[in-house]
Amino acid sequence: MAVHVVGLSHHTTPLPIRERVALEAAELDDALHSLHYAGAAEVVILSTCNRTEIYARDGADAAAVDAARDFLCTRGGLSDDDAARFVYTRSEDEAARHLFRVVSGIDSLVLGEPQIQGQVRSAYELAARQNGRGRPAGPILSRLFETALSVGGRVRAETQLGAGAASVPSAAVALARKIFGSLEGRSTVIVGAGEMSELALQCLLDEGVSGVVVANRTAQRAEALVAKYGGAAATFDRLPELLRTASIVACATAAPHHVITAEMVARAFREGRRDPMLLLDIALPRDVEPAAGSIDGVFLYDVDDLQQVVDSTLAQRRGEIERADTIIGDGVAEFMTWYRGRSVVPVIQALRGHAERLRQAELERVLRSANLDPETAATVDVLTKQLLNKILHAPTTRLREAAKDGREGEVAEAARYLFGLDEIGGTD
Repeated sequence: MAVHVVGLSHHTTPLPIRERVALEAAELDDALHSLHYAGAAEVVILSTCNRTEIYARDGADAAAVDAARDFLCTRGGLSDDDAARFVYTRSEDEAARHLFRVVSGIDSLVLGEPQIQGQVRSAYELAARQNGRGRPAGPILSRLFETALSVGGRVRAETQLGAGAASVPSAAVALARKIFGSLEGRSTVIVGAGEMSELALQCLLDEGVSGVVVANRTAQRAEALVAKYGGAAATFDRLPELLRTASIVACATAAPHHVITAEMVARAFREGRRDPMLLLDIALPRDVEPAAGSIDGVFLYDVDDLQQVVDSTLAQRRGEIERADTIIGDGVAEFMTWYRGRSVVPVIQALRGHAERLRQAELERVLRSANLDPETAATVDVLTKQLLNKILHAPTTRLREAAKDGREGEVAEAARYLFGLDEIGGTD
């Protein structure tokens, strides 16, 4: 009853297909149980913008991989050729290693990004939650995901894999902290309402900025972003007014010309502004006229400046991968030792149960025929128990050692044959 991961990610699959396969939170519960009924004894689904992966344990008919693959292909409208190109399958220790690298941020689009730990935790907790249809994540996947979360925590605590700013928006925030220290309460203007503007806004809000205004060429898109994150919406004609008070101005439009000119910035200072202004120009072509950076009190960083910060961070993080992989290897070994050990437990139970029944039968026969006094009978009972435990100690130990070495199948089969366990029903 093997453990598998079947999925697709940014490594293998273009964005339009990932978008088709991704599941919304409201869909996950039904998807978990449909896979459970289709042949997965246990199942957890991890679905983010960059990956959709199904972690599953086989049931009696070993159908988990087929069920997971069919689910992804049906949802994404994938042909057999598409499935062969985009969908990957890993099993047993490789499935565990894959999950541990995912939760540690090594497999992420942005190396070391921290959000994936929380996403993995949420996916596991949903599958482990008891509801009217049972718990899709049973003992095996629960142990796998709990070990994964522990490994992810160790990687972040014991390495620098998550240190520094590894995306342009996070680099912008890091530079803002260098200038202002805490960003708590700093007034902010986001110029533009596209994807990069939204990422910059998320990063800045996480730092506690306030009085956010989203300025866009058209008010409708600005209002949509404000509805999602809060703040006020404005159009570009209000930029001269907003520049008089904003501490941080982050620009990420698709305009073919400068949206903020040096004259607009200079006018803000002529009209009474005294505080420093940080201009973060994340756009290509640039939104802010470069000459604005020469004005006293203005700190201007463009996308090249920010990318240098990112490149430096990623180089540092790549240097931590080897240390992270050592921690991951320890986690895989720990999980697989436990996992393989479970497979010999039924054999150990069957062996001990069979031997105990033989002991009881012989003890009863002797007690009936020998007419022993109660004290002597108790002594014989203890003696036979001790003798049985000594005889079974070596086979039990060897079975557990074989599980650690990955030889549990052949050794368990040999034990069944030598002790005739299959002939008496096996795993009672």
